[in-house]
Amino acid sequence: MTEPQFDEIIHAPNRLRICSMLSATNEVEFAALREALGVSDSVLSKQLKALEDAGYLTVKKSPLDGRTRTWAALTPAGKAAFDGHVAELRRLAAGIAIE
Repeated sequence: MTEPQFDEIIHAPNRLRICSMLSATNEVEFAALREALGVSDSVLSKQLKALEDAGYLTVKKSPLDGRTRTWAALTPAGKAAFDGHVAELRRLAAGIAIE
């Protein structure tokens, strides 16, 4: 079981949604994240950079059909941090006291 741990980096709404999407799959393409979040390229880039700087995700670029596509994926540390943050949110929502 994951240790509940509130994470201020992940808690920001767009970053929480990004981590949620990435936790369900191996990687997600930049455009798919942008569309799901309904944000601009610059807003998404800023959120991905914050998660990348924390060591929570990796960003890779690969050419496809004559253009470069950007993909994001959670790192093991990012997956653990997200799982811990979700566990803490569940604990808080349930009103469980810390021992």
